[in-house]
Amino acid sequence: MSDEADDQPTAWRKWHEHRVATVSAPYGPLALTGTHWLADYPEGRIPAVPGRWRTTDGGVALTAAPGDSLHLDGKPFTGDTVLTADEAPPSHARLSAGEARLVVIRREGEWAVRVFDPDTEARRDFAGIEATPYDPAFVLPGRFRPYEEYRTVQVENADGRERGLGLGGELRFRFEGVEHTLQAAVDEQDGSLWVVFGDATGGRSSYRFRFLKPGVPAWGSPRTESGGGSITVDLNRALLPPCAFADHFICPFPPPGNTLPFEVAAGERRLKGALATGI
Repeated sequence: MSDEADDQPTAWRKWHEHRVATVSAPYGPLALTGTHWLADYPEGRIPAVPGRWRTTDGGVALTAAPGDSLHLDGKPFTGDTVLTADEAPPSHARLSAGEARLVVIRREGEWAVRVFDPDTEARRDFAGIEATPYDPAFVLPGRFRPYEEYRTVQVENADGRERGLGLGGELRFRFEGVEHTLQAAVDEQDGSLWVVFGDATGGRSSYRFRFLKPGVPAWGSPRTESGGGSITVDLNRALLPPCAFADHFICPFPPPGNTLPFEVAAGERRLKGALATGI
């Protein structure tokens, strides 16, 4: 066995430790206490969220009074401002109220305010992520074949609403001699793939669905060759979606055809202890 193969379990263990540290960080997914859609509050007042909020053509208009105790870019803020969607991590959000961070998001033209509070019961009760140790049998060579045009399919989200999920192509690989296909989204900035998938363990020994981020395909020349781009499908790095950590995320469910018929007994499976849900 090569030194590289010997080192894969160590690399996986470091990846898992980093994931645990990331999700349990003060403003990680366990800290989300609410996603408040502004359309639900036409009067502009969101319970337990300071300020007055309303949508405009340019973004979200916020009016803050001295008693709201809001900070914008680290400085006390009163008056009026217009905010766009916050692209920074919650820990670097422009708005704060005490220790809480307020994050403005936009989904399919609708605006919302998310609240991340490090003092949550979920963070205090977090016991870790149940994950299966590295198994080389789940490291599979694959190919990604892009669609001629991006597609959008309507899928149910964790909050019960249907939203569009953009898909850029098909990820194909073989497991135990059988070929399988998963539809994948493509990050427009770096070309990396993102897959929402289910499998035969979902809702039983694993969370009901999971994510996979296999990276960027290695393209031949020319890029549009019929064989597509080669990529490693490492199911050891299957991820729990954010909604496994807090009910206020709106994760998309797997699109049609993205439920594998075999057991992916690999990667992150579910939360440990009392926080485990979705199984």
